[in-house]
Amino acid sequence: MLEAKVEDFLNRHSFKLKDKRIVVGVSGGPDSLALLDFLLRKKEKQNLTIVVAHIDHMFRGQESFEDAMFVKEFCEQYGVPFEMTRVNVTDIMKEEGKSSQVAGREVRYSFYSQVMEKYQAPYLALGHHGDDQIETILMRFTRGSTGLARAGIPFSRPFHFGTIFRPFLCVTKGEIEQYCQKHQLTPRIDPSNKKGVYSRNRFRSEVLPFLKSENPLVHEQFQRFSEDLQADESFLQELTIEKMNKVEKQREADKILIDIGGFIELPLPLQRRGIQLILNYLYKKRCADLSAIHIDQVFNLIQRGGPSGKLDFPGGLKVIRSYQELSFEFKPAKGEQYFIEVNEPGMINLPNGTSVKVEYTGLDIADIPANMAVFETERLYWPIIIRTRKKGDRMTLKGMTGSKKLKDIFIDQKIPLHDRDTWPVITDREGSILWLPGLKKSSYEGIEMSAKQYILLTYIK
Repeated sequence: MLEAKVEDFLNRHSFKLKDKRIVVGVSGGPDSLALLDFLLRKKEKQNLTIVVAHIDHMFRGQESFEDAMFVKEFCEQYGVPFEMTRVNVTDIMKEEGKSSQVAGREVRYSFYSQVMEKYQAPYLALGHHGDDQIETILMRFTRGSTGLARAGIPFSRPFHFGTIFRPFLCVTKGEIEQYCQKHQLTPRIDPSNKKGVYSRNRFRSEVLPFLKSENPLVHEQFQRFSEDLQADESFLQELTIEKMNKVEKQREADKILIDIGGFIELPLPLQRRGIQLILNYLYKKRCADLSAIHIDQVFNLIQRGGPSGKLDFPGGLKVIRSYQELSFEFKPAKGEQYFIEVNEPGMINLPNGTSVKVEYTGLDIADIPANMAVFETERLYWPIIIRTRKKGDRMTLKGMTGSKKLKDIFIDQKIPLHDRDTWPVITDREGSILWLPGLKKSSYEGIEMSAKQYILLTYIK
């Protein structure tokens, strides 16, 4: 009996109906109409406040409008507040390039939140049932979903300023139809629910009957699997968050940088969930084009890629490896290019946050540290140029013959990719590279016994 099963289900989840203010999403079909009737029969005893919300997606013209009028009349019959909206979802699909399912879902939940706000009702009841649960889990497995998505439809979850709950996940479509017959409900039937063009309908008509023939109570097994997986996943995600906080080196709205060495020391289940958490954080909203394949690609970049590499993910997300760092970022900064002429001593603050101090010195400097360089004033003519690198840049190296590409110097010094485009390059007025601060000095640099005065450059990070 449906009523007893739902009561037991609510008790198992420690969910009490008493005194709750509930918005019920009602399309007019068997599932939502049965849910509304079930709650109305509890209304007086449990002191429930019930409001009905209906959305006409305008997919079927007059027919869908008649669905709305049917729900309105049903509510008037029982004295239930009724709220509805009509939205041309087809127009939204064309304008925003979304599927009918995605566009329709966004419209529904937006309207639900408005009704909850208007009536200060913190609960939203929806009519998803056990068959929906089976279809959802199978569909998500098929397309490669990860994490909590594999667990299907939760009994409850936070929504707007309250909670969505689904009391019918413990019963089948057949049991709901029997309930409608028993209580003489005459729901509206949406013919699109039988169209094979929708993947859910194909699972419904082809896969579900086979599973039920093997086990008539298969929906209970799927619901148990869903709840077990949700519990396990919640625990693992809490553990993952704790561990990932230790390997994250940088977190911004559109970028996360992690230390690869610390990351690969985590257990593999936490690594997978760590990547998923990063993607969830950066995408903000669920990205339909993401799947387990993308997480596998990140693993390949970490484990089998070279010291550097890049992945292009949906929506413009870039995953970039640079030695022992892995960054996930939207529209990664190419680095602000700069070209600064220095005509006199002073402190020059660079766009990348570092500085170069230019001064005269006559001191006999015996040992020049890596962050300083000295040049004879008679061999160096103003202006000194401080700029970012150019393609093909080469410089002579102190104590060596010939020259070397700046690109190769950056690679040898293991400078991260995201730092190379903003690293200062210091040249004379003729364009000869004098110094790559903190990395390499040119053959122009150094102390000569005959020199009386030098220009001293100091690189300050």
